[in-house]
Amino acid sequence: MSNEIVIVTSAYGADTVRTLGGQAALLPMIKASGADGVEIRHELLTSTDQLDELASQISAHGLFAVYSVPESLLTDDGQPELERLALHLKNAARLKARTLKLPLGAMTNATDLSGITALIKSQPVKLLIENDQTQEGGRISPLITFFGMVVSQKLPVAMTFDMANWNWLGEDAFVAARALAAQVAYVHVKASHTDQGKVKAVALDNSDGSWKDLLAMLPTNVPRGIEFPLDGADLTEVTRYYVAKLKEV
Repeated sequence: MSNEIVIVTSAYGADTVRTLGGQAALLPMIKASGADGVEIRHELLTSTDQLDELASQISAHGLFAVYSVPESLLTDDGQPELERLALHLKNAARLKARTLKLPLGAMTNATDLSGITALIKSQPVKLLIENDQTQEGGRISPLITFFGMVVSQKLPVAMTFDMANWNWLGEDAFVAARALAAQVAYVHVKASHTDQGKVKAVALDNSDGSWKDLLAMLPTNVPRGIEFPLDGADLTEVTRYYVAKLKEV
């Protein structure tokens, strides 16, 4: 069976998404590309977007949804913000999303995750925690600590492994993959390079190619999300090209 490929709407850039009329306007193109799912970004929703209507449109295009919210599971004091988590899970369920993706936030010695299990089980949505580009949630060490707690406490949480975010923090993505692959349920496929001291995301064909070796270290039976920049004169064709490329790898 070929891999399920998800298109992250932000891959087209916020300006393009707005120009085309919002994330729902991308669905015909995503379907035509041969992708299986769409990652809806909370930060790209407009004031007029209705999650229920968006869910219907996603379903009508034969796609499944991932819901991404850039608000961390843990607050600055290291504790989960339960009301916020409950709201995001409820909204993910309205979107009929398979998964809700959040960044980690700040782990501390006092972090207590015992309250999240009942909330997660109250909705038909799996919680995924992603390595982002922050010191708190983008380094290997706190993520190992967090997922150690997840395993020992048998919490219903898995990981989104963003292949390139490690590079913004000077972390070794291959070390991260060896340490965390067992927890990965979704991969954000992304490459980067450093230009004048700044790390920038790049399309796979414009990278050094190491993404293939890194991807080979991660589970092969989980969805792969395209989050690197998708641009060109024909966005459908560019998207189709990379969907086919990732289904073959």
